[in-house]
Amino acid sequence: MSATQPIYGSSELLQIADAVAREKGLPKEAVIEAMEQAVQVAGRRKYGHEHNIRAEIDKKSGEIKLYRVRTVVETVENETTELTLAQAKKINKELAVGDEIKDILPPIDFGRVAAQTAKQVVLQKVRDAERDKQFNEFKDKIGEIISGVVKRVEYGNVVVDFGRTEAMIRRDDLIPRELFRTGDRIRAYIADVRREKTGPQIFLSRTHPDFLASLFAQEVPEIYDGIISIKAVARDPGSRAKIAVISRDASVNPVLSCVGVRGSRVQAVVGELQGEKIDIIEWSPDPATFVVNALSSAEVTKVVIDENKSRIEVVVPDDQLSLAIGRRGQNVRLASQLVGWSIDILTEAVESERRAEEFNSLSQLFVEALDVEEVIAHLLVTEGFTSIEEVAFIPVGDLATIEGFDDNVAEELHNRAQNWLKTQQHNREVKLKEMGIEASLLDFVNNHPLLKPEWLEYFGSNKVLTLDDLADLSTAELQDVLPNGALSAEEAGSLIMAARASWE
Repeated sequence: MSATQPIYGSSELLQIADAVAREKGLPKEAVIEAMEQAVQVAGRRKYGHEHNIRAEIDKKSGEIKLYRVRTVVETVENETTELTLAQAKKINKELAVGDEIKDILPPIDFGRVAAQTAKQVVLQKVRDAERDKQFNEFKDKIGEIISGVVKRVEYGNVVVDFGRTEAMIRRDDLIPRELFRTGDRIRAYIADVRREKTGPQIFLSRTHPDFLASLFAQEVPEIYDGIISIKAVARDPGSRAKIAVISRDASVNPVLSCVGVRGSRVQAVVGELQGEKIDIIEWSPDPATFVVNALSSAEVTKVVIDENKSRIEVVVPDDQLSLAIGRRGQNVRLASQLVGWSIDILTEAVESERRAEEFNSLSQLFVEALDVEEVIAHLLVTEGFTSIEEVAFIPVGDLATIEGFDDNVAEELHNRAQNWLKTQQHNREVKLKEMGIEASLLDFVNNHPLLKPEWLEYFGSNKVLTLDDLADLSTAELQDVLPNGALSAEEAGSLIMAARASWE
């Protein structure tokens, strides 16, 4: 590599870099790098943009060195920036392919245009460094509450000033009916920080559920100390909210701690949220207990859980229905969001009526399928049997323990149930054969975990008779063929891809 000598020095250069770094709050190295970029731009203007010009500023002395850089390659494609190994050996015998040669360039005379260009490069680089600093500072603050002053309001969006930084609260992230004017102080939750062409964009929110959680963390020392945990939050911003809390210390009541003496803690949060009513609820790992707590003051007499569908059925007294549902369904909607399950509210009268209908329907099924009297059918339903399959596959000894049954009755019921299932299976196979469903589709449906054998009739009715017919369907078409809600779009798509595997 050729020897290098300083081109010229600048006793004021490092002082300028120090001043800019202090003024902008940036690392000195970032400012010096921007200055190097400016000198390189000026150098390319003088010596030609086809050259690879590089500038270096000594961080101790402030000396500026300007070079033309060429790379040693096996085959030269650009003579301006490359040279062969043979050419390089004439300069330095120790050079190898991939090394760089720096040729010293004479000092450049910064004319007006070059100086202006250099200034613009420095300013741009400083702005870029400021933006990087802002982005790195705020990306780690996502999830925190920050205070600022309203700088301006644009089309319902509020621009907040934090000194050297601005952030925005979009109209949808403001609590309904709250108004801010220029100069107002405002607190909000840092919801997102994005790196965009115009610089980092900081988005705030006053409607985010975690804004409520963070406000409680500021007001309740036990939350800050980790004694109380916030497990879930559901909000109807500006109107009502529910927050579920749990204590790690049995001696600390999580609800009373969040309420505070005479409601002081919760009222501080309510005041910040424009009077939003807040229900503080004790969290429970048991879904039934949790949903009862989540429905707040409504009295619950019965809870039925369907884990497969993530659905909870809640029965309340007739006079508690409106309280449980809430105004415009708000109470049950927020409770559902808080618990993470779908909640159906029924009155005792409706539930009793439905239970009676189910009892009569099941009794009639047993009477017809098993050819028994109503009294026997009623006994089966009362004991919890809900299908013929359950009667067919329960051990005879267990069936005989039902009051009013003996071994002979149990054996007869068991046999009749199995015979009925065999008849149903035979009839079904005949029907599917008449529809024209082929063995390939039959085997696929019977063996795929997402499909149910009884869905074969839906395929037959819609002329999906072979595995290829199924593979030719689109996701939406498959969903239309099957019962409403039988498969999600993702499940339907994966099932079609499994059917298409037979084409390979």
